Amino acid sequence: MIGFKTIAVFNYQHEIMVLKHILDQEEIHYFFENENIISIDPLASFAFGGIQLKVHPNDFEQVQEILDNLNPKLSIV
Repeated sequence: MIGFKTIAVFNYQHEIMVLKHILDQEEIHYFFENENIISIDPLASFAFGGIQLKVHPNDFEQVQEILDNLNPKLSIV
């Protein structure tokens, strides 16, 4: 998808599940680069640069706000 920008990077697939649901509800166009390869081999995350959330530049600010609101709630211990 030409023109899409990376807004966030995640190391593991479980970190993106809630975010996917929210982005779908908001009807934001996005994709996660490297999601499939890392789901097959989670240890490859660091070799491929993680799972990169790519969004259209028009949605960048809205997605940044969503990420800021989620960040304190996604504390995984």
